[in-house]
Amino acid sequence: MTRALRLLGTEPTPARPGPGPVPDSLLKALELTIARRVDGLLSGDHRSALLGRGTELAQVRPYVPGDDVRLIDWNVTARTREPHIRVQLAERVLVTWIVLDMSPSMSFGTTERRKADVALGVALAVGHAATVRGNRVGLVGFGNPTERVMQPTQGRAGLVGLLLALREGSETNDSMEGGFPFGKALERLAGAARQRALVVVVSDFRGPRDWRKPLLRLAGRHEVVAVEVRDPREQMLEPVGTLWLVDPESGRELQVNTNDAGLRQRFAAAADAERKGVAHELASLGVAHVTLSTERDWLRDLAVFVRRRRK
Repeated sequence: MTRALRLLGTEPTPARPGPGPVPDSLLKALELTIARRVDGLLSGDHRSALLGRGTELAQVRPYVPGDDVRLIDWNVTARTREPHIRVQLAERVLVTWIVLDMSPSMSFGTTERRKADVALGVALAVGHAATVRGNRVGLVGFGNPTERVMQPTQGRAGLVGLLLALREGSETNDSMEGGFPFGKALERLAGAARQRALVVVVSDFRGPRDWRKPLLRLAGRHEVVAVEVRDPREQMLEPVGTLWLVDPESGRELQVNTNDAGLRQRFAAAADAERKGVAHELASLGVAHVTLSTERDWLRDLAVFVRRRRK
């Protein structure tokens, strides 16, 4: 994973601190948890109802002329004195799609890192776990002026392609130009993802909720996980006097007096209600939802979420 971060070709700076430490031990634990068929979540053992080449035994049957002799089960053959072959469940490669928010609001951060840095780390961790067993990973980026799509590719090539796409996206996500809409990106993915897949949406889920209908369509066919990234200062105002606040999505400016206790209370209440509304929307769509913060160990929180889903 450390090598994967270096492949991005960017060094951490105060303005772009990156996702932070990614311990190999914790990442390995995440891989092992993911590998145990977490409701099909990133599992390299995604099973098919078809019979064919695989690693899991479906049945043992008598040998028929024309069968592959390499599939003969010699233990059963010795016991029955009649040739038998092993018939296995065919394994299907699991496709994982990462839907990544690259909009200007993701550049906000007041603690150790920006929301974009956490989102980058999540995408890399998911991409690493998805490709380590030969599965395929694809990327759909939104929020930039231009649409960004990387078709699913397998193994190491898929991870390298993902890294290159992320590097390109990180160089342009500070623009305040109108970005490719969230809802449109999900609609594009719904049409492209023909095979049942895992869809991991990494976003702060701020702005217009044009994502509800296309996300409902995706959740009806695929396993969907929503990874919400937050910063603590988005939920409260500190009493620091008069401020000019700028909406990074639209560029709209607003002057506020943060010394007004009533204003701070109303802001906190409205911010809390808005986040609860997002959580309710996601739950009503049947989408698994986890919240990660810029001030916490996001990888540990993600691993805990995956373990709980397995249980």
